[in-house]
Amino acid sequence: MTQSHRSRTRVGLAGALGLALAAVPLATAPAMAAPGDVVEISLLNINDFHGRIDENTVKFAGTVEQLRAAAGEANTLFLSDGDNIGASLFASSSQDDQPTIDVLNALELRTSAVGNHEFDKGFSDLAGRVATAADWSYLGANVYQKGTTTPALQEYEIFTVGGIDIAVIGAVTVETPTLVSPGGITTVDFGDPVAAVNRVAAQIDSAGLADVIVAEYHEGASAGTPDGATLEAELALDSAFTSIVQNTSASVDAIFTGHTHKQYSWDAPVPGVPGKTRPVLQTGNYGENIGQIALTVDATTGDVVSYVAGNVARTETDDAELIAAYPRVAEVNTIVTAALAAAATIGDQPIGSITADITTAFAEGERDDRASESTLGNLVANSLVTSLADETLGGAEIGVVNPGGLRSDLTFASSAVGEGDGVVTYAEANAVLPFVNNLWTTTLTGAQFATLLEQQWQLDENGDVPSRPFLNLGLSSNVNYTFDPAAAQGEHITSITVDGEPIDPARGYRIGSFSFLVLGGDNFREFANGTDTRDSGLIDRDAWIGYISASSPLSPDFARHGVAVSGVPASVEAGAEASLTLGTLDLTSLGSPTTTAVSLAFDGSAAAPVEAAFAADGALAFTVPADAPASTTLVVTSAESGTVVRVPLAVTQPAAAVPPVETEPAAAEPELAATGVDVGPAAGGAALLLMLGLTLLVVRRRREVAGSRR
Repeated sequence: MTQSHRSRTRVGLAGALGLALAAVPLATAPAMAAPGDVVEISLLNINDFHGRIDENTVKFAGTVEQLRAAAGEANTLFLSDGDNIGASLFASSSQDDQPTIDVLNALELRTSAVGNHEFDKGFSDLAGRVATAADWSYLGANVYQKGTTTPALQEYEIFTVGGIDIAVIGAVTVETPTLVSPGGITTVDFGDPVAAVNRVAAQIDSAGLADVIVAEYHEGASAGTPDGATLEAELALDSAFTSIVQNTSASVDAIFTGHTHKQYSWDAPVPGVPGKTRPVLQTGNYGENIGQIALTVDATTGDVVSYVAGNVARTETDDAELIAAYPRVAEVNTIVTAALAAAATIGDQPIGSITADITTAFAEGERDDRASESTLGNLVANSLVTSLADETLGGAEIGVVNPGGLRSDLTFASSAVGEGDGVVTYAEANAVLPFVNNLWTTTLTGAQFATLLEQQWQLDENGDVPSRPFLNLGLSSNVNYTFDPAAAQGEHITSITVDGEPIDPARGYRIGSFSFLVLGGDNFREFANGTDTRDSGLIDRDAWIGYISASSPLSPDFARHGVAVSGVPASVEAGAEASLTLGTLDLTSLGSPTTTAVSLAFDGSAAAPVEAAFAADGALAFTVPADAPASTTLVVTSAESGTVVRVPLAVTQPAAAVPPVETEPAAAEPELAATGVDVGPAAGGAALLLMLGLTLLVVRRRREVAGSRR
């Protein structure tokens, strides 16, 4: 690179390649006059494609070709920011992502930053199978051989486009070790991506190897323009993205980002060059947009004299028209058609078995009642705990599933394919969880978990009730709760037990779920307040299929985890009768039994469980054992469904009996003549006093007579 490149003056936006970007609303600023002839360069970019081999792949390819045709073949460079493969759709993942590699080869992708998902099957798979199959290079300037600063991957590549030498440097998020299986990356280390890009840029600059330098960071902003984000707000977060924008060398002319699946195109200040900007762009994901940075470059000095940047939405042109117009698109169509056919065959392969239907909740004969618990939702929640129990994967204690994430059922009867009753095929399992979310864990306190359950009674971010006012979460089998359906908003949850013990409001619990939910999706915003949030690097579909294979045969568990309880007395008396009312103890998934009898037991009491009939209206009368402790839990267990309801009760002791006062029996009174007069104690006392008086009078008179005789 020449001295003029190192000290060149960059300018703001200008109107280069207007035809190619005509569909994108872009702000422009006047450019400074170019010192000589200029060359128009079009940089096309994707990020986080994630093996999207489906009905939109041909249109994705057509968009690339439309932009390439508008800018000119010789002046276009097609790049990627990583995560081309991994977390892919079934048609790609079932074939080790070879269809995706073939599609990008057909579109002549020239180079790509390495993404964290390129390491999903380990570094050796990336450096071997993937690198061999891909016609493009993978760049990772911050990936080093273990314990050294020796690059483990190619750091940069230089391309001549329209007579201009363009260096592309790639780097991946430093968080990669926490996003993939540790066993697959034992031979490499991951360093600071900005430091690595700056180091390589300085080498390129000092050796005069290129006119233009482009950085591809597989790291990005936490929010995008559709989310209401601004560059200023993102920089204020002091994040990895902040470092990219503020610390990347001024020698870098354009910055592509990725990883966070956000969409933005911002003009970022160039550090050390007051008043000048450079483009920082991310396309979102899945080929829904093609990022384009159009550079106007001085052909003599190699200086970038202006740029235009933006995201171009995937075309809506008919596939047939695109296939006819562009040979590369025709090749992509052939690849996609073959991949979808092969996936259908692979999908028929058995991966496990079930003993009965395991389904979503049903209402009026229709599946997908999201306001009710289901055997399928609770089973998937159990699978999350199993898949994420290892500390290195997040140490999940509780699994939580949103009902909208369950897109199909596992039915016992054989399908038309003829796999046999009870057999679960690859395609059937994949259809249950088709969204390809990563599995995450986070820590919620017991109090926060109660808030999360409370958010099943839905409010949107404005405090309004949405179209689905209640979404019933699927929960792992170690969680039970009671609720009062008539309570005020925020006060529905009345008790929660985890592993049979009352939840501790202050203790942290590791919760496993899908990335969508942990980020606060479906109005479960309390998830976003969790701490120590981690991405396991596992994909929901892969973990789910692995769970089915390892745990087969699977049977439905018909126990409800959340039960309505009302009419709970403030206290009950030991040895006395009491009553309360329970809601349904049954699910509505296919095959769910109806509860007709329950057993009652009291924690801390030696009394044997009592069998009782369960009324249709849920009214439950019971006798509190005489030895029940002051704080006990009434445990109600359904004989048919196995539902367990735990109702905390305060027990009082009966008031102590007052003993009678003992007295001497009264002497018998002489009977009087039947005169009709009843002489009571008062009359008897008066008679006694009269007799005493008469006696004293007689004695006195006798003494007086004796005295006169003397």
